[in-house]
Amino acid sequence: MGFAIELVCPECSQTFAAEAVQTFCRSCASPLLARYDFEEIAHALAPGVVRQRARGIWRWAEFLPVQGTQWRITLGEGDTPLLPLPKLGKRLGLRHLYLKDEARNPAGCFKARGIAVSLSRHLELGLRHFYLASAGNAGGTLAVYGARTNWLLRQKQERCSFRIYLASTAPLANRLEIQTSGAEFYLIEGTIADAAARAAQDMNLEQGSTPQRWFDLSTFKEPYRVEGKKTLGFELAEQFDYHLPDVILYPTGGGTGLIGMWKAFDELERVGWIGEKRPRMISVQAQGCAPIVEAFRQGTERTRFWHNAATSATGLCVPQPFADRLILKVLRESGGDALAVDEEEIRLAQQELAQLEGVFASPEGAATLAALKIMVSQQKLDPQERVVLFNTASGVKYTLK
Repeated sequence: MGFAIELVCPECSQTFAAEAVQTFCRSCASPLLARYDFEEIAHALAPGVVRQRARGIWRWAEFLPVQGTQWRITLGEGDTPLLPLPKLGKRLGLRHLYLKDEARNPAGCFKARGIAVSLSRHLELGLRHFYLASAGNAGGTLAVYGARTNWLLRQKQERCSFRIYLASTAPLANRLEIQTSGAEFYLIEGTIADAAARAAQDMNLEQGSTPQRWFDLSTFKEPYRVEGKKTLGFELAEQFDYHLPDVILYPTGGGTGLIGMWKAFDELERVGWIGEKRPRMISVQAQGCAPIVEAFRQGTERTRFWHNAATSATGLCVPQPFADRLILKVLRESGGDALAVDEEEIRLAQQELAQLEGVFASPEGAATLAALKIMVSQQKLDPQERVVLFNTASGVKYTLK
């Protein structure tokens, strides 16, 4: 049995049963967050036990919502390296600069964590038909995990269906992942917002006309992708021997990883593995689509829809994140910041990471270095602080035209 006891709306505190299929709080239009029995986890688990387990996100099973081991879908995601960046650190005057390289995951990106956990939990709850809207990597990742799922379900003589609505701005590599893996695929002109609108339209038209119950796995439209993403925070804590870094720069589109890490740090404190100290969380966006930066600067709790969104960092091209309130809350609680960088800064940072440190980062990952350079120029960092950048995907995925 798992340790998840309920789902909670962070806006109104209404609770929802963890043993039933849930989406989000309709009253607040807010994501739901899983709550666990931390007293029981503290009794059942210790950091040394986790270290001795087989590598991957399922080492942290007590902190995850999937109860039966037979439902754990995996392609080997998690336990990505924390790489020191000595040359860049010396150039920028930072003595402790690191990069968490999520390009080592299946499908070459960080989406593997969230998709693996969400898909596993919803399979366990009996669902078999899934769809999502994507700016790129989430769609490709769901397609490859979908193929793995159907291979594992063959003994049950069952099969899942996967439908992906992909923004036309997505890299070609994502389209090829989806088509090659066999998922149903719709390429929608525009951004992820346009893809989501088309998905909603199709689902409304099909309601009642087909026997399938299609379930939306899009970012924060369900409660469990963030549970997979929070393993980023668990791993980071472990890699620093449970002394958290001082500053984290994270590329922010939908914000699942940012919120997930913050949730992970809270849960680790609740079981007594870390203290109350937290990193300053820095949200990094592109100037061509920066709704979080705008809202943070203006002191608002919600973002405004970002019209004519455009950036080479397609994962950042989210005109209005569904979890905007949670993202902004994390930034403010942590004493963090939100920064936007331009396309030339992203390009130069990508080149610098590759030439100095041997990391061919995605544009989203490179954006964190570009933002870091702004922080250094504005003297917002102490040279002794431990600073972590996140590369969320392989740069190779963005080279195909």
